[in-house]
Amino acid sequence: MKCRTGCGACCIAPSISSPMPGLPDGKPAGLPCPHLTPTLACALFGDPRRPQVCASLRPGPEMCGDSREYALRHLDELERLTGSR
Repeated sequence: MKCRTGCGACCIAPSISSPMPGLPDGKPAGLPCPHLTPTLACALFGDPRRPQVCASLRPGPEMCGDSREYALRHLDELERLTGSR
């Protein structure tokens, strides 16, 4: 499955604990990454400074579902279940 254009759920919902450009302490869950472009794409895609957790997220039916809203809810629930929130 390819990334859904205009989604950005994986750049908003998850917390990121590793440092990245502009955020030495990572980012909290639920806030858009500052590297999320206006078209909801990752500006660090392919960049070695991109956090490993970001690179490990792969689009798929279970994570992405059939809509951006589903993906946001699903990733938010994963954050809640792992105690990240």
